[in-house]
Amino acid sequence: MELQSTRSVRRWSLMSTLVALGLTAACSTPAASPTASPATSAQPSAAGSPSAVAPSTGVSASASPSADGSTLVGEWHGPIELPGQPLDIGITFTESGGTLNGTIEIPAQLLVDATLVDVTQDGNAVSFAIADIPGMPTFVGTLGDETLTGDFSQSGVTAPFSLTPGPLPEPERPQLPQPPFLYQSEDVTIPSGDVSLAGTLTLPEGEGPFTAVVLITGSGAQDRDETLFAHQPFLVMADALTRAGYAVLRVDDRGVGGSTGDLNTSDYDDLTADVMAGVGFLRERPDIGPVGLLGHSEGGYLAPLVAQQDPDIAFVIMMAGPAVPGDQIVEYQQQILLAQSGLPQDQIDTAIATIKQRTALLRAEDYAGATEAARKLLADQGMPADQIENQLPSLVSPYMRALLVYDPAPALDALSVPLLAVFGSKDLQVAAEQSVPPLQALVADQPDATIETLPDLNHLMQPASTGSPSEYGTIETTLDQSFIDLVTQWMQERFPAG
Repeated sequence: MELQSTRSVRRWSLMSTLVALGLTAACSTPAASPTASPATSAQPSAAGSPSAVAPSTGVSASASPSADGSTLVGEWHGPIELPGQPLDIGITFTESGGTLNGTIEIPAQLLVDATLVDVTQDGNAVSFAIADIPGMPTFVGTLGDETLTGDFSQSGVTAPFSLTPGPLPEPERPQLPQPPFLYQSEDVTIPSGDVSLAGTLTLPEGEGPFTAVVLITGSGAQDRDETLFAHQPFLVMADALTRAGYAVLRVDDRGVGGSTGDLNTSDYDDLTADVMAGVGFLRERPDIGPVGLLGHSEGGYLAPLVAQQDPDIAFVIMMAGPAVPGDQIVEYQQQILLAQSGLPQDQIDTAIATIKQRTALLRAEDYAGATEAARKLLADQGMPADQIENQLPSLVSPYMRALLVYDPAPALDALSVPLLAVFGSKDLQVAAEQSVPPLQALVADQPDATIETLPDLNHLMQPASTGSPSEYGTIETTLDQSFIDLVTQWMQERFPAG
């Protein structure tokens, strides 16, 4: 459930990280990385995605101008033609004192301004590489008239690339709300113990009182909109619900955006307290009526847990929410994702054994032992030492322990309010076949429980081809309309908007 926790430079081989630690736990959203193998671009996280790491200093080289005067300096963009799925990249070359430098961005892998090394131009021949990544991703090409073409290679795999001048275009996100907005929006600050949570409350026009929905993000440090790959699913959901007549509160996670605190040092007591602080904030307002919860991924763990503690919660909506313990989610997810990537079974078995070892150490609260085990495993995978130290805090934290050892069964069994649980048939992070049967058994006696699996949707409720997290950034749709319609219609049947 390490879903979507990094938003900046991702320079480590995701596949290596997956193999080492099973980073794509259940509720997170990882990205594929050319740092793995270009042919097996993988995904994010559910058990905790890796932390961002600082750019390397890099190495530059001098330039020898082309015979026709073509210049390498400037912005370039285009695809690496990976098998079955082109990977769009953007590169910026600069020159200082006759020395070439460069940076690369790969939005689908959350890679931003990564330093290029060994940048050379000898006439029309150009070559460069990405620093600090296993397999030494290297580009060798030819500078033509308004073109830069050649071959990308990494770990023995080669694919052509073709770049043209200009910046990398912003991805199309047609569902992002645009003004004019037919509702009110307020920036709010909510105290929760010794931290302060920053958020946005949207309200329909009118006096109310309005039924309200508190949105609960998935795993990892996320902003109030669950921003990932230029998608903002919680912004889209809040817009749809508010236009339908409901108030919606969404907040930045601890340590993100305007919120204080540190997610890594938090446990589920802290996170449920944060949700309850938001609920309490809404109940103090005269324009708010019943308050319910919508949790995505790991948020689907927290929503029933809050409802178990607060009998006045009006309803619970689980969006790709797991119904089995965290360690089982992570292990099953790894089996699916690593098998799909083509990894040999012996390496998959090693990854699963590693997950079990880490969970056992964290369950015993042996953080020192878990840290040393993680450090050794990452080193064995070839990760540079400085990057290992950057990764460790999120991999062996109290937050990670809370996620891996949590069992949702007691809270789900105790649920007595209306429940809507929605899964995607192509979700590879929280697989419907793993969570739907136990959820059906746990809520069998609940008089108003609706469980739906929507066809061809992934973990983010996007229409998907394979469901792999490597597709998330390539899909223009943020939330499939079938999901939005299901949620709003379910709400209107039980809590009609005024």
